[in-house]
Amino acid sequence: MMDQPGNPIDTVESPGLHLSRRRFIVTSSTSLAGAVVAGPAAAGSLAEVPPREPGADLSAHSERSKFVKIGRIPEAGPGKRNVDPSDAINSKTPLDRLVGGLTPTDLHYERSHAGVPELDPAKHRLLIHGMVQKPLVLSVNDLKAMPSISRIVFIECTGNGWENWKTADENLTVQNTHGLVSTNEWTGVPLKFLVGLVARDRASNWMLAEGGDAAGVDRSIPLTDEILNEAFIAYGQNGEPLRPAHGFPMRLVMPGFEGNLNIKWLRRLKFGDQPWMTRWETARYTQLLANGKAEQFQLRMGTNSVITSPSGMMEIRPGYNCITGLAWSGYGKIANVEISTDGARSWKPAELNNSVLPKAQTRFQMDWVWDGKPTKIVSRATDEKGNVQPDRKSFIAQEGTNALFHYHAQQTWSIDAAGRVRNALA
Repeated sequence: MMDQPGNPIDTVESPGLHLSRRRFIVTSSTSLAGAVVAGPAAAGSLAEVPPREPGADLSAHSERSKFVKIGRIPEAGPGKRNVDPSDAINSKTPLDRLVGGLTPTDLHYERSHAGVPELDPAKHRLLIHGMVQKPLVLSVNDLKAMPSISRIVFIECTGNGWENWKTADENLTVQNTHGLVSTNEWTGVPLKFLVGLVARDRASNWMLAEGGDAAGVDRSIPLTDEILNEAFIAYGQNGEPLRPAHGFPMRLVMPGFEGNLNIKWLRRLKFGDQPWMTRWETARYTQLLANGKAEQFQLRMGTNSVITSPSGMMEIRPGYNCITGLAWSGYGKIANVEISTDGARSWKPAELNNSVLPKAQTRFQMDWVWDGKPTKIVSRATDEKGNVQPDRKSFIAQEGTNALFHYHAQQTWSIDAAGRVRNALA
C-alpha cells in the first residue's frame, strides 16, 4: 500500500482499526497531545508553568528524585511475595518502571542462598587449581592488573517466570512474573586468559566454580569453546566495583547461561575431566520433565520476551498506545520481535532499538490504536540462530508442570473493556 507514489507506508492496526502510521501522526498529533496531557493540566502560556526553584548542594553521589518511588520485590518462592526480607530468597527487578535496556545497579535482581557476605577485598583470594600445570592464587589487585574486557550481558535466574508455570494469578505485575532478569555492563578478566596462565591440561574439559558465601554454592561447567571464549571473572559492574549483592569483590560471568552458573563471591576454579555432581546440580537445579525423566545441566537460557507496558495491573485508554518490552536470548542476538494485539491470532513486527547486542536485553516497541474492546496482547521473540519463543501450550507439552526452571513461554496480558491489564496464561 502507498500513501504517495513511490512512498511505502507503515500501518498501525488493532481489532477493527487500520491506518497508516504517517497519516496517523500527521492528522492525530493534536488529539494525541490532548490524550497524553489532560485538559486542565495543559499550559496556555509561560505564566502557567511552575517557577524556577533553587537547587540543592552538590553531594558525594546522586540520589533519585524524591518523586520517583521504585524498588525491588522480596520473594520467598513462587506465590510467596512481599515477604519479610529475612525470609526472602530473591528480590525482583521492577521491569515495568525501567526504560532502555540496561538495569540500574541497585535494581539488578538478587538471588542469594545464604545472604550477602561482606568480603574484604584485601583478604579475598581466588584459587585456580586441579588439572593444571601452574596452580595460582590471585588477589583482586592481581586481576585488575591483567588485560580486561567490558561486556553488556543479561543474567537471568533459572526461576524467572515460575509464577506462571502451573497457574496464572491475574493480579501480577511484570515485576512479579519476569523480574528475575537484569542487564548490566560487567568488567573483568577473560577466562581464556586465566586458563593460559595456569596451563590447563588438555584432558580437562570441566571446571568447578565455587563461591565464598555460607551456602558454598558450586557448579560444574563444561569447557566448550563458547564458554572458554566468552566467560570472564568480573570485578566491575556498570563502571564501578561490584556491589556485595552481586558478588563483590569478584564473580564469574557466563553470558547466556543460567544465573546460578554466574558464581558470586568467587573463591575457587578447579579443572577436571568430569562434572563434580554437586548438590547444586543434582538436588537443586535438576527438574522432572513431562516424560518422567529428570533433566540435568540445562545450562542455557532460552529465547524470551515480555511486554512491559502495558502490562499487569496497569490501565490504558482507548486510542493510541505505545507497546514496549524487552527481549533476550542465551543463544545470541535478538533478530526480531513480533506482537499480537488479538490474542496470538495475528502478528506484526515490532521495532528494535539500535543497540541490539548478543546475550543482552533488547528494547522493542510498536504503535497501537486500541479500539476499546476486550483483547489480549502478547510478544514473541526470535533470535539470530532461529530459535523462536514458544507459546505456552507447546512449552507445557514438552516440559510438563512438575518442572520449575527455565520457563520462557510467551507472556499474555488480557485487557478488559475498562482498560484494566491483567496477567493471563493465553
